[in-house]
Parts: sequence; C-alpha cells; structure tokens
Amino acid sequence: MAWAPGLSSSLNLPFSQTFNTKTNSNCQWSSSTKRIRATTPTIRTAIRANAADQNQATDNDKDNDTPAFNPFGFVTDNPSSRSAIQLPESPAEDGNVGQMIYRIEDKGKEYGSYIKSGNFRWFVRETGSARSQRGTIVFLHGAPTQSFSYRVVMSQMSDFGFHCIAPDWIGFGFSDKPQPGYGFDYTEKEFHKEFDRLLDVLGIKSPFCLVVQGFLVGSYGLTWALKNPSKILKLAIMNSPVTVSSPVPGIFQKLRVPFLGEFTCQNAVMPERFIEAGSPYVLKLEKAEVYRLPYLASSGPGFALLEAARKVNFRDTLSQIEAGFASGRWDKPVLLVWGVSDKYLPQSLAEEFQKGNPTTIKLKLIEGAGHMPQEDWPEKVVGSLRIFF
Repeated sequence: MAWAPGLSSSLNLPFSQTFNTKTNSNCQWSSSTKRIRATTPTIRTAIRANAADQNQATDNDKDNDTPAFNPFGFVTDNPSSRSAIQLPESPAEDGNVGQMIYRIEDKGKEYGSYIKSGNFRWFVRETGSARSQRGTIVFLHGAPTQSFSYRVVMSQMSDFGFHCIAPDWIGFGFSDKPQPGYGFDYTEKEFHKEFDRLLDVLGIKSPFCLVVQGFLVGSYGLTWALKNPSKILKLAIMNSPVTVSSPVPGIFQKLRVPFLGEFTCQNAVMPERFIEAGSPYVLKLEKAEVYRLPYLASSGPGFALLEAARKVNFRDTLSQIEAGFASGRWDKPVLLVWGVSDKYLPQSLAEEFQKGNPTTIKLKLIEGAGHMPQEDWPEKVVGSLRIFF
C-alpha cells in the first residue's frame, strides 16, 4: 500500500504558509493617502466592514500560526520525503504515485543485475573482476534498507583491485518478495539457505571477505558467518547489534504489534525515516527516492519486513552473536567499523563487544557517521576496509 494521490502538495505546509500573502513591496503609499475621510454613511459603513474583515483575517492568521494536527506530518516534516505525497492540479499528469514511480523506477540500480537462484531472483550489485588478485568482498545490508547503501564503497574498493558483491536480501530492495508461506518463510534458516544458494550460483570461492551492517537480516549475516567460519577470510562489522544489551529500535517493536505492524509496514517513507533517525544527516531527495521506491511499487516489501520482524528472536540471535565471536570461539580477523553518531547503537556496545575478544577484534571509530557509515561517510569506510582487507 503506497500513499494514495489525494493530497495537494500545499498540504505539506502549515496553512499560514500556504494561504498567506505578503503585501507587494513595490506598492508605496503617499502620506496624503494614509488617511481616508469617510464623508458619507455608506462609505463609513464600508470602511468599518473592511476593517472588521481585516481584523478577522489577522486573527485567523494568528490561529493558523499554531501548528494543527497533520496526519501526514511524519512524511512532510522532512524535505527529503515531501515529494512522497503529491497531488498536482491534474493528477494523471504528474506527481501521483504511478507517475512518481515511473519517474524514479530506473534509479538506484548502479552496478546491478538480476540473478536467478533456486526459485527466486536476487538483485545483485557487482564491481571489479572475479579474477582480482585481492579477492572478493561480499557486502550484506540490514533492515529495512538495501544494498544501494554500499554503492560508493563498492565503486571505490574495486578501484583498489577488489571484487565486490552486494545482494539485496530476499524481501528487500529490488530482489523478489515472495508471499510468506509460499516457498519462503522469512526465518533465519530460510535466509541462510537462500544465501548459500546465491553464493553457489555466483561462483564465489571460499574463503572470502564479508562486510555486514544493520539489524535483523544484518544479524543473520553474522549468524551465517558463525555457522560457516571456513568460508570467511576476514569479517568487517559496521554498526550492527552485537551484544544482548543492544537496544531494538522502535520500528521493529511496532512491527510486532498486531494491526499496528500492518499499518507501519506500508509506510512508503519508513526506510528513509529509519536511516535519518540513526544518522546526524538528512538524506538528499535522490537517495531517499531509491530507498522509498520498493515500498511505493508494491505492498510486498512491507509485508516481507513485517514477517521477518515477527519471526526473529532478537535476544536469541544476539546471544548467538555475542557468544560466538568471544575469545576461544572465533579466531578470524574482525574489524568493527563504527559510526560514533549512531542513535540506535551507542559506541559503548562496540567497545563491550571488542573486549570480549580483544586479540581478534579491532575497533575503528568513524567520526561524523551514524548508523550507516557506508551512507554517511563512505570515504572513511573505504580507508578502513582497504587497510584491513
């Protein structure tokens, strides 16, 4: 469900901004015309009526200066997503959902192509050559985002000779979004099984380097690594929940509530709101449109996220991760690349995780980056990964 095109773009503004007009600055009055002498009862009556109207308009303007309830405020309060709801004078021509999708449907697919694996099509981004002497890096995104976040990092890492692969998880981005219960159940086991199949289809030889970021499917990337240590050469973790004390963002809590979850998952601007809430920056419109596009195009991504959020056991998953990467249980090199301005996962969590295996896990703090360092400051991420890998 995408927001229906029934709203004027003027609704994005407070009424006072929409309807108020300013006096033309080019209009000047001479001193002789500042006062008007009403010489007849008719003129005096008209002047009184006009003054009353002006006073009423002024009172209305004052009332309108007080923000009124706006059910679409969560969309329109931010410049990056105001164009998500538009209704021009002629809805069929420009701005409605169908036209907006047509305008942006080819965006955000840099370096990408569709790969058939088993019963599903994955959207996979690839840069560099599979014959690269520096090896292959696989990048895994978290929920509710997509591999688009890695586009700059991938491009720059391939310039340094790496072969880079970044898929959209099933149910996310531009990959297939099967209806729950019809060949895919959105469980950790299902995600792992289909990821194994994709690696086989892509012909990625082990061991390879793995980069993981984010919640839910990001966590499944880490639990996959724990179950397949022989396939991992080196592992980089960017702002993912890594301890049992890691908080769960409100969006995932809402998704687990009956009815509220169904409503929440169909919010077309949810991904960009999630990204911005965890970052010190606001997304530019051209980026926000790409994260928004799958949710505008169909209800599939929302229901896929809903199902995955309700199937995950956050505490059990985080217990696996914290224990699995502890000293004596994991010996492959790990780099924590951590955006210190993350509003979901504080720096203290990264430090706590690193203390659990200080010999193997190294911590690199990224100043100025939030929950998604690859989106906030890709150049700094590349600098860290290039040295580590």
